[in-house]
Amino acid sequence: MTKIGLAYVSGAVPGFEDFGNLPTDIVKENGLVNGNKASEELDALIIPGGTLIESNDINMDLNTEIKKMARDGKPIIGICAGFQLLSNQIDIGRKSPVPILKPGLGIIDVNFSPLITSDRVKAKVFKNSFLVRNQDEDVNGFHTHTYGKVEGDAKPLFYSKVQRMNYGDTNEKGDYNIFSGACNDDGNVIGTMIHGILDENPIIVNNLLEQIDGKNIDEIYNRNIEVKKFLQSEVGINTNIKVPEIKPNKKPKYLMIGSNGSDSGKTFILTGLAGALRKRGYKVALLKVGPDVRDIIPGLYLTKGKMEDFASIKIGHLGWADIESTIAKLNKSDYDIVLIEGVMSVFTGLLNEKVPYSAAEIAMSSNIPMILASGVNKGGIESAAIDLVSHANMLEKLGISVEAILLNKVYNDDIFDQIVPYIRNNTNVKNVLKLPKLKSADMRGFIPEVEIRYELFTSYAMDLIENNLDIDSIINMTREVEFNKIYSFDEIKNTVI
Repeated sequence: MTKIGLAYVSGAVPGFEDFGNLPTDIVKENGLVNGNKASEELDALIIPGGTLIESNDINMDLNTEIKKMARDGKPIIGICAGFQLLSNQIDIGRKSPVPILKPGLGIIDVNFSPLITSDRVKAKVFKNSFLVRNQDEDVNGFHTHTYGKVEGDAKPLFYSKVQRMNYGDTNEKGDYNIFSGACNDDGNVIGTMIHGILDENPIIVNNLLEQIDGKNIDEIYNRNIEVKKFLQSEVGINTNIKVPEIKPNKKPKYLMIGSNGSDSGKTFILTGLAGALRKRGYKVALLKVGPDVRDIIPGLYLTKGKMEDFASIKIGHLGWADIESTIAKLNKSDYDIVLIEGVMSVFTGLLNEKVPYSAAEIAMSSNIPMILASGVNKGGIESAAIDLVSHANMLEKLGISVEAILLNKVYNDDIFDQIVPYIRNNTNVKNVLKLPKLKSADMRGFIPEVEIRYELFTSYAMDLIENNLDIDSIINMTREVEFNKIYSFDEIKNTVI
């Protein structure tokens, strides 16, 4: 019986993609499958993305089994963080004055350093492994990583054509080729930064099955159904939080998390809400306005949801899918609730002649209700309140329903209590919510854009949301929506000015 393992460890995102519907068995930190060593039980192993390097110790038992499988010539495919784990070392010191080096297993002779990309990609193929045999055309997939610069002497497998790096377009043509896949000398251990490599490229799946003599495809797919049931039975990884069964909605209901600027805590709020809703049995879709889908990955860590091909909502030339087609696909899906994270301020890009170019325009297009959030750590609670009132009133003018105003990182309850009447008296928003300041917010491993450990970040986010917000009240803020129209630049300008 063919057995293909899927690593299920802290920091991993095993629900992020389907991996060609191939995994038949779960492998945890102890490196065991059905009580036996993975190297003895498995024919192949898939290591998913996530924060494996930040979240795990290089000496966990699973790593011993990975090395043994590599020496035995068994196929191992590491994707994104899985690739990093197989490398020599990884510099996770983004925004650090000096490199912060973490060791890998040293199986593939490459090193990693910071490089941000989040594109749908096509990648050129180099025939250095069984995996790409007969793959004569470019492969398809997507990138979403922070530490994606690959350098070294390993045999190359893929070079991806990316349109943006580190928040900027690559060149006037909008493309640039980066090293995105490699293998060991024997070609049995493969690493790639391309997510969806097994979902979107059937020749590669066939090559893997032929390599391990996987003839009983129906049995593999049936065992994969059980693997997916296991993944969906738990919130997060190794939390022992079980997901109950509930009666699904006939159509999904939507809610956007918008803000008055960056560093407001949108990602933290969306992550906590995603986990809290999944804990109650809801199937939750997570979307991001604009291209940086990295922001929704912590939420997907909790929900075990897929990174859908419409997860990045286009604004201008940035992103993956337009809002009209996204709403159409979602309204035919089995999702119960759709949470959308805005980008920067809801008004950033509003007066750009490219339309849509802001979170507000996306909300306007389909009458998507919104929670409007602000961090109070920079200008204080009073300043945030005044700014939120202005934002809420302008959103109302644009026809957007602000269901709640949320002040994040509140450091003084008395001041918050004093500004609640001011907000209610000067807007039509009656729900004024707060989240307290976290004492641990300066910890490395907790902060997106510096260093993030998914199991740490998500645990704090879900706990804070559940302990301070009424989740049933949040659910009541969600609404069914239909795409209406994209408002023209002149229509928006005449309303705003």
